[in-house]
Amino acid sequence: MADGQWSPGRTAGHPEEFLPVLDITEPTRQRRLTVLLRLLLLIPHFIVLFFLHIGAVLTVIVGWFAALVLGRLPEPVFRFLSGYLGYRMRVAASEMLLIDRYPPFALTPPPDYPVQIEVRPTDLNRLAVFFRLLLMIPAAVVQSLAMSGWWMLSFIWWLITLILGRMPRPLMEATAATLRFQMRFIAYALMLTPAYPKGLFGDEDLSVGQQHMRTLTRPLLMSGAGKALVVLFLVLGILGSITASLTTPDDGGSSDYGRHGQQAARDVPLQM
Repeated sequence: MADGQWSPGRTAGHPEEFLPVLDITEPTRQRRLTVLLRLLLLIPHFIVLFFLHIGAVLTVIVGWFAALVLGRLPEPVFRFLSGYLGYRMRVAASEMLLIDRYPPFALTPPPDYPVQIEVRPTDLNRLAVFFRLLLMIPAAVVQSLAMSGWWMLSFIWWLITLILGRMPRPLMEATAATLRFQMRFIAYALMLTPAYPKGLFGDEDLSVGQQHMRTLTRPLLMSGAGKALVVLFLVLGILGSITASLTTPDDGGSSDYGRHGQQAARDVPLQM
């Protein structure tokens, strides 16, 4: 599905608000060999993302000043940052076992690639841009806790997917909801959208036009088990944070939680 083919509609209280879309086509099966070697296969993408991240940091700084003056991101800045966000989400979706198809080395994916994002250039509130770092703190905490909780049990999710050749539906729903919330947070941090991140527990049963095929996240309808897993991610993230705060500084904060330290660092969005 090409970018820009669907929007989640209008939400109560925000009649004109557009929330960034993460659209994921659910795979029927996954190849066990690619699941087994998933992180090794993605190493080239991690290297590319390292350099893209540096470029995105510099670009968002320029974009912040430009948005204060213009009230919106300049088009070249918007294009690069949205391309970076899409690339990052495609790699993350593969890394978190949501898809089986290998991500392309491109900021713009093929139209049939199973992970697409949609962000729309729009005017920005200059005051919200000025205080963006402060405003994004609550959402940053939520997405960090959810992601950390997912990664704390990532070996179990990997083992289940490896054995079954697919991710169970409730786990897939919870994983997609967690990744989508992070995508919306990063989009907000990068000033790609004025919409504050929301939708961690899925969407209402919004109508989708007949010309559009429903996918895993279009709309994201979550079962009770999927929502319970999201709560589990948050609880584990809180427990992990408490454990980390009680760890003596002598070990450099590497015990218990450190096993996921590198991954957590990749999942912490840009801090402007």
